[in-house]
Amino acid sequence: MSEPREVICRPRWAGTLWFLAGLCAAGTSAAVALAVATGALPWLIPALLCASAGVAALHRATGRVRADAHGLHVGSLVRSRSVPWADIADLRVHLKYANTPRTQDVRRTVLVLTDGRKRVLPLPIGVTAHDPYFDATLDALRALHRRHGDPRSDHLPVVSHRTAGRGWTVSLLFCVLLLAGAGLAAWAVPQAQSHERDWRSAAPCGPAGTSADGDADCLRTLPATIERTEPNRPKKGSWLHLADGRPVDRVAVSETAAREFRAGDRVRLTLWRGSVMKVEGERHVWQSHVTGGGEVAVLAAALALGAGYPAARIVLRLRARRRPDDEVLPSAAPFVAALVGTGLWLLPLGYVHSEAPLGTRATLGWAGAGSLVSLALLTWAWRATRAGTPGAPTAPDTAEETFIPARFLEATDYNPHHFGTHVVVGGGEPPAVTPHPGPGRYAARPIPVHRLTLKTVRRARGGDGESVPKNWHVAELDDAGTPVHLTAAPADLPRLLAALTDDRPPSGAPAAPDQEDLVTERGEHAG
Repeated sequence: MSEPREVICRPRWAGTLWFLAGLCAAGTSAAVALAVATGALPWLIPALLCASAGVAALHRATGRVRADAHGLHVGSLVRSRSVPWADIADLRVHLKYANTPRTQDVRRTVLVLTDGRKRVLPLPIGVTAHDPYFDATLDALRALHRRHGDPRSDHLPVVSHRTAGRGWTVSLLFCVLLLAGAGLAAWAVPQAQSHERDWRSAAPCGPAGTSADGDADCLRTLPATIERTEPNRPKKGSWLHLADGRPVDRVAVSETAAREFRAGDRVRLTLWRGSVMKVEGERHVWQSHVTGGGEVAVLAAALALGAGYPAARIVLRLRARRRPDDEVLPSAAPFVAALVGTGLWLLPLGYVHSEAPLGTRATLGWAGAGSLVSLALLTWAWRATRAGTPGAPTAPDTAEETFIPARFLEATDYNPHHFGTHVVVGGGEPPAVTPHPGPGRYAARPIPVHRLTLKTVRRARGGDGESVPKNWHVAELDDAGTPVHLTAAPADLPRLLAALTDDRPPSGAPAAPDQEDLVTERGEHAG
């Protein structure tokens, strides 16, 4: 197929976008006219929203991208610019909303300049995981780049939330917010402790108490009659409405208490500092919960531990700053396990010893032992998230049949409709793809080893898809001229490749003319 000389990208929904822009303009004009006529400033809010939506639709409708032998020419509502191919280092795809429920994948084309800057092109845009128009247009742009420029990558880099090229600004923002919340909660611990101590030490008011004593530190008891109850779910809140609105109109209670009390019940209310703290009836007693210093300390510790997750994601991205932008990062699960392990000793310590002095022997022993455990867990997490180097094939154990979790990323005659989840090796039989972990070779499809040539083994990339686990490696194979990819865990892939190379004809038996061992591109045996 001949390479294109020029590629022109226009919005596929230009008519719809122009209609939306006109509709928003009409809505903005109507809202502004109502604001002027009535003098009601709230009408300016829908006017601002309509104007913003109209500008966005107009920007999308006027976007243009044209590529020729001289470079890329990008036009939009605001400005137009041209970039020569010599200044373009790469064309890549940014994947948004991948694996997000009820949301379509959005693929944006990104221009990477030789000075490291990145620009998002208005077109083309892919709104599904498999968009033929987007794929064809991007392939044509990359073909022109290969012809007139010098691309940095020989493959299409795909940057997603799992790869090293994604920014960490959002993670930093969440980390700062959670740490700020933890600091605010820690600041509130003394106030919560004082409030709890005052409630526990409060005594009944004297006989001289009046209605104005409801705001005092003593406990004041008043009779009341329930007019009606309003039980609701916890999110809405449940209420007891009192007859004649005395001493208050209504009392916020739990759902259980609202169901236990009945209209007409005579109850006794206990007031403290102007709030109803207790409702006593014949069939049920409800008491308000007073948040203590231990609970607030637990909240502060939990928020600080929660900030550890975005911090771990930042650490992983900083460790991968020298790796390719489309390389998949290791999972942060080991750091999450370390944070959970830390919470198992830190949260009880904060709750039990919130009022105790930190210098006691028990507190120091608890904190010291827990800190050592956390340090060991963080060291293990640091080593577990270290990116391993893809290993060479190792000698397989073919004495018995072994099912190895592995997947071919392409649909082939031995992996129809991507049905394979495991590869079975050993047992005196050729390797085969199976849709189950065994036992038995039911529905197994033999792998044509004689057609495969090993090209390289690498870490997972963003273009390999979301189905590839973060810590797996990928073997690039050539299947009689067709590229295929086999992915498995780092410990399993070398054994699997060695099993594929070991499946050779018996000694002394003539091999078929088209059958050769699995070899590398240099002609050497992969095993």
